[in-house]
Amino acid sequence: MNHEVALERYAELIIRKGCNIQPGQSLYLGADAESRDFAIKVVEAAYQAGARFVHVDLGDDRIQRSRILHSQQEEFLDHIPRSLPVRFDEAVEEQGAMLRLVGTSDPEALSGLDADRTNRCRIAGHKAATRFFDDGIGRSAVQWCVASAATIGWAESIFDHLDGVAARDELWEQLLTIVRADREDCLGAWEEHNRQLKSRGKALNELKIERLRFNGPGTDLTVGLSHAARFEGGGAISQRGQEFIPNLPTEEVFTTPDYRMTEGTVQVTRPFLVNGTLVEGLTIEFKDGVLSDFTAQKGGETFRSYIDSDPGARRLGEVALVGIDSPVFQSGHVFREILLDENAACHVAVGNAYKTCLEGGVEMTPEQLEAIGWNSSTAHTDMMISNEEVDVTAVTTSGDEVPLLVNGAWVSQ
Repeated sequence: MNHEVALERYAELIIRKGCNIQPGQSLYLGADAESRDFAIKVVEAAYQAGARFVHVDLGDDRIQRSRILHSQQEEFLDHIPRSLPVRFDEAVEEQGAMLRLVGTSDPEALSGLDADRTNRCRIAGHKAATRFFDDGIGRSAVQWCVASAATIGWAESIFDHLDGVAARDELWEQLLTIVRADREDCLGAWEEHNRQLKSRGKALNELKIERLRFNGPGTDLTVGLSHAARFEGGGAISQRGQEFIPNLPTEEVFTTPDYRMTEGTVQVTRPFLVNGTLVEGLTIEFKDGVLSDFTAQKGGETFRSYIDSDPGARRLGEVALVGIDSPVFQSGHVFREILLDENAACHVAVGNAYKTCLEGGVEMTPEQLEAIGWNSSTAHTDMMISNEEVDVTAVTTSGDEVPLLVNGAWVSQ
């Protein structure tokens, strides 16, 4: 693979398909400071596509660590400068595009911190961006995309046998293959993949599913769906009428559950990060729609603080189906980055739910949303719950049982 050509192809994919920048539209780009070289390629692609202006915010998790660790008064952690919500509001008002390149230069930067102080910062940031989450994402006022960029620190946390630039180059090769940027027909391949995901979502909706059952080692979980639930996958449509792909890569079809109908036990099949701390060996139990108990080999206290941060953080906000044909799963790697790992396996998310996965959900009143079990929270984190040993069965409104995935592989949809 010619990395330089593939990187330029990837930057074009992000701009043309991910954000789908339109002439005269502004882009708000955030990334780790170590990713600046790739960020510049993305900026160039954006201006070539006709962007009016590209706002660039390069950060470093060590700065956030310093704040959480050394702020001398607890209330300082609640402070949000006025410029932050202004930028989010501006993006919504002008119907701009928002891009986040994930991939930290120091995966351990936020680990080992006081969980309650970390949550306090997270909640304050979430509240400052409420309009962006409600209107920008929830009502698609903004064309938004999350993609990844390789860093040395991230790569070294994945590949034990490699160091430095060699590790980063190997991670880039994995990422570029997963997002199909290794192909000359990259954009065309994504058009076909997008069609396949939409077709899969349509087939699931036609089944009129009432419940999803997950069964495997340590897992016997039922996730209920309301009559309004709709599976989505691939691209979304913005208020400008433009299709964009929120996640690169994306291999999932997902929907919003009725959180009240969640019952059973599930074993999480991949480690995942919560507030910078790796949670491993997690098994969780749901009773009457609420996460009632859990055990974890690592990161349990951080996970407990997270799910106790507000009432909705113990309830489900998303359920997604992913088969083992996913190129992320096929890579054989655990990337320790949710953008990649959630696209390797079926997953559920505790916390805030999507209104866009409900028929008429965007127009529903709070009372109507509550009546169908929609969950509200400042939290949202995905947990992978499948592999080659897990089966997924749909129970339809007519009582039929339809196998969806057997040993992790799609049956027909």
